[in-house]
Amino acid sequence: MLTTYMVTPLFINNAGPWGLLLIAVVVLVLFGRGKIAGLMGEVGKGITAFKRGVKDSTEELESKTDETGEDARDVTPSRDRDNA
Repeated sequence: MLTTYMVTPLFINNAGPWGLLLIAVVVLVLFGRGKIAGLMGEVGKGITAFKRGVKDSTEELESKTDETGEDARDVTPSRDRDNA
């Protein structure tokens, strides 16, 4: 049976600020500043697109409710309303 302790490399459990800095420097040397900056830009664009999609869908749901003039209806059978 594998446990988290067996799967996780030992250096990750003890990585302090100096260890994280060393990892960041190694990643920077391997990939270069331009590639990492481009990746972060793409991540930012993805987050912005996600937020815009959530906002648009929320506005669409609100506008559908306003157009029909109905709010959400309770469709629970009358015998079960006391149990809810």
